[in-house]
Amino acid sequence: MKVTAIGADISINDVSCSKSLINNIEKDIPKLLEVGAYRAALTNITGDDVVISAFVEDGLLECVNQEIVNILKDNAEDIGDLGGIAEDIASAGEGISYGEAKIRQDRYPDAIILAYDTYGGEGFVEDVANSAINAAIGMDCLTDISETLGNKHKKIPGVGYVSNETDDPIVVASVENIEAIGPISSAMIGASLGNKNVYLVERGTPCNITPGSVIVSATAFMNGNIIDLAVPFENRTRILR
Repeated sequence: MKVTAIGADISINDVSCSKSLINNIEKDIPKLLEVGAYRAALTNITGDDVVISAFVEDGLLECVNQEIVNILKDNAEDIGDLGGIAEDIASAGEGISYGEAKIRQDRYPDAIILAYDTYGGEGFVEDVANSAINAAIGMDCLTDISETLGNKHKKIPGVGYVSNETDDPIVVASVENIEAIGPISSAMIGASLGNKNVYLVERGTPCNITPGSVIVSATAFMNGNIIDLAVPFENRTRILR
């Protein structure tokens, strides 16, 4: 089994996602269960980007990914990142973001999903996402994590290619048990925030930041349930006086 996540900017503006866009996507999430997903949800809403994630058996990955893109297309206020998808590398442009991770068959499917949004395609966001990945690698109870980003085109199973201009990355990590969510997500969030001009936001927060900055949302996706990790992370990191 795998956890798959696809993100895209399909909002009509560059700052936020409308309530109607969010509601319409959530209404279509059951379509993913109809094509074989074990669980699915609109996991991250980060500035003007949305991320749809699903737990899926390996053999159904391409079918579920294709249906995620169909849902994004059906509800898009603007073609946005969807326009960058192509059947071959040469035609690919700036497109949707993708991450996946393996899940152990004998465990409940639990995952951590970080989604980044840039206002102007800030180039350092790739380093920010990679720092989160590197922070989690080697930690106890981490099953798998999405591959590090590089200056390369990406093939998305069941969907096609996107170019190296894709600028709002997703990091997906699968964990062994519920107790591992806290330490692994904290390491990933902390590594992200250690970079310059990076801000943690709650799910659904508009991108009200000075251009030249990056925002990140963090979600625990546990057996189909969503927890916005920004809230407990903020509470746990307050300095007691």
